[in-house]
Amino acid sequence: MAEALVAADLNPVVGYTALVLVSLSTVLIGIYGLRVSRTTHDFYVASRTVRPWWNASAIGGEYLSAASFLGIAGLILISGVDALWFPIGYTAGYLMLLLFVAAPLRRSGAYTVPDFAQSRLDSLLVRRVTSALVIVVGWLYIVPQLHGAALTVRITTGLPSWAGPVAVVVVVYLSVVTGGMRSITFVQAFQYWLKLTALALPIVFILVRLGLDGAPVTGGGSAFTAELDTTADASLYGTISLVIALLFGTLGLPHVLVRFYTSPDGASARRTTLIVLGLLSVFYLFPTVYGILGRIHTPDLAAAGMADATVLLLPGRIIDGTTGELLSALVTAGAFAAFLSTTSGLVVSLAGVLSQEFFQGSVVGFRRAALLSALVPLGLALLTDSSALAGSVGSVFAFTASTICPLLLLGIWWRGLTDVGAVAGMLTGALLCGGAITVSAVLGPGADTRLVWLAQPALWTVPMAFAVMVLVSRLTARRRPTSASRVLARLHTPEQR
Repeated sequence: MAEALVAADLNPVVGYTALVLVSLSTVLIGIYGLRVSRTTHDFYVASRTVRPWWNASAIGGEYLSAASFLGIAGLILISGVDALWFPIGYTAGYLMLLLFVAAPLRRSGAYTVPDFAQSRLDSLLVRRVTSALVIVVGWLYIVPQLHGAALTVRITTGLPSWAGPVAVVVVVYLSVVTGGMRSITFVQAFQYWLKLTALALPIVFILVRLGLDGAPVTGGGSAFTAELDTTADASLYGTISLVIALLFGTLGLPHVLVRFYTSPDGASARRTTLIVLGLLSVFYLFPTVYGILGRIHTPDLAAAGMADATVLLLPGRIIDGTTGELLSALVTAGAFAAFLSTTSGLVVSLAGVLSQEFFQGSVVGFRRAALLSALVPLGLALLTDSSALAGSVGSVFAFTASTICPLLLLGIWWRGLTDVGAVAGMLTGALLCGGAITVSAVLGPGADTRLVWLAQPALWTVPMAFAVMVLVSRLTARRRPTSASRVLARLHTPEQR
């Protein structure tokens, strides 16, 4: 009943038009990418020729997912200021990338994270474990994107929930297999600017309308009252754990890391990261404003369990007529672009890993791997449901921070890392973090608030993974690869110009 009332706010024609235009644009840009993608090098890393501004736009396109476009505003609607840690953490994670990972990872010369792990530790076992974790992280990250697509298509067109995920997977697969990384770079750069425009332009119209009506933007300050909050106050533990998950989790996201392999050199990778910081800072201003306005103009969405629809419905609630419908169409297009761009980046990164491991790394193998990378999370999304996009993505960040992140940081900055230590640390983080999140999900949202350490495990699982990795490496120091000094010298030596 609640969804029917919410869906009544939108004209289905608006939804259909926006979704069709974004899908066609994505496929056509992907076909253009096919014209310039000829080699395996093009498919995996775009021949390492993507310049900083173009690469930064593409990173912004794939990183700003359903959690960013829809989820942050929804969390602010139901949680108030406690939710502001999400945009802060998402952005600050790139500062960590700039300081510790971007340039060394590009200098490694690898195609994928497992490639880096094997070359750094000279171990096939480390490569296999890293590959498995990258695949798990990628699949888990795709699922919330498909949930977001289900929500968007359901409330904007009235189609059943399965239509959104299926449409995303079909469009993503067509754009990925046409030109690989080269093609997706064009697609994602376009989609970042579409998403930014789709959020910024309606906000301008909304603020002008509120100004003309003489209405205070924040309802005279009532937007910030705790009475609107429908969730329990965040504990100090939960806040710290969330920030750790977002900061360190960004360092291990496979679809983000693979973009640094496309930079011409380490200096370009650093410049790309600086530009990304600016692009993200600008973008996250707008979901925050949507969330604040939503607390005044769409508070019913929280009670209906549809908080993530705030961005989609707010323009139509404030601006009537054709202008409101056009703005709603623009926001819908931006939301669908968010699902497409993030899912595209994840499918490309997963296809690179799967094709290297199981399909001999060929272009044909890449296309088969891309199909597998898309179908598995589609099945998971159709069998599950999510009402908190940002929260579900936050769990993936915690898992990544507890597994891939320690490998990268210690592999880049500590000579003493061994293959056994790396495997022990990653498996410890995976079992502890994965187990905690699973138990929390089984207990459900009504579980005792004292069990927040299960729902937000990063504060203890990340240090545990690092500690185990260091301790086991010290106990197995004799297994330190003889190539460690040479590899580290390559990672930290600036390229000659």
